[in-house]
Amino acid sequence: KTFLWRIGTTPPSYLFGTIHVPYTRVWDFVAKNTIKAFMNAEKVYFELDLTNPYTISALTSCQLLPRRLNLSQVLPPGVYGRLEDQINWVRDQMSSWVTKDQEGRGLYSDYLFNAITGNWERKRPIWAMLMVNGLTPSDIASRGFPVLDLYLAQLADKHNKPKGAVERVEEQCVPLNGLTYGQVVFALNQTLQQHENIRAGKAVPQYTTDDLIRSYQCGNMDSFKVFNSKQVPLLTSSSPLSVEEETISEEINDYFREHLIYRRNRRM
Repeated sequence: KTFLWRIGTTPPSYLFGTIHVPYTRVWDFVAKNTIKAFMNAEKVYFELDLTNPYTISALTSCQLLPRRLNLSQVLPPGVYGRLEDQINWVRDQMSSWVTKDQEGRGLYSDYLFNAITGNWERKRPIWAMLMVNGLTPSDIASRGFPVLDLYLAQLADKHNKPKGAVERVEEQCVPLNGLTYGQVVFALNQTLQQHENIRAGKAVPQYTTDDLIRSYQCGNMDSFKVFNSKQVPLLTSSSPLSVEEETISEEINDYFREHLIYRRNRRM
């Protein structure tokens, strides 16, 4: 199975589905006809052009709170304290998560921690939540290689293929900033609770990045699980939610589906 579609124009165009993981973990499983289509292509278009400095700068800016504001000023004190505790705990664990291969390439735990969490106090709460979801042993052990999209963009440059993008940074980033304050605090609280339960041995990670990669390698993408594995997870809880909490959770999940999948697909 392959995530390559042929569009029957003359000459043909191709649509290839990627996932945002280090290319080294999936490249050997990419079907040969996909690589052939890529090499024969005259132009290559990505979601965003990750080799463009403006793209990176705009993505960074979109994640930050307005000037002079920090997370400690916008989050309830209890939630902020738990977020700080989780980040400090990760810092203490990082050295055991980094692989020998990473260390051999100069990717030591202090460097990786600072690269991922740097300036976290200035992030909008939703982006702090996404950061926490990426601070897991399997995600840290994968750091140090370009994600598949970036690798293909670098390959396009190497072969002098013109590149383009089908999205603007604002189209991808702004919807994430569109949740209400109450929804964002609820989502961050739920995310922290999930990670705290895992730390305490009360729960195990549900459908991790490793599971996503295995599904991709096998050409088996279940839409519910794929959405549930994204950096923006379906909000679930090991403990029963109140009726009000259940309503907020459903509203957030519906919002993400509508803006990050349905509207985005139509626009693309």
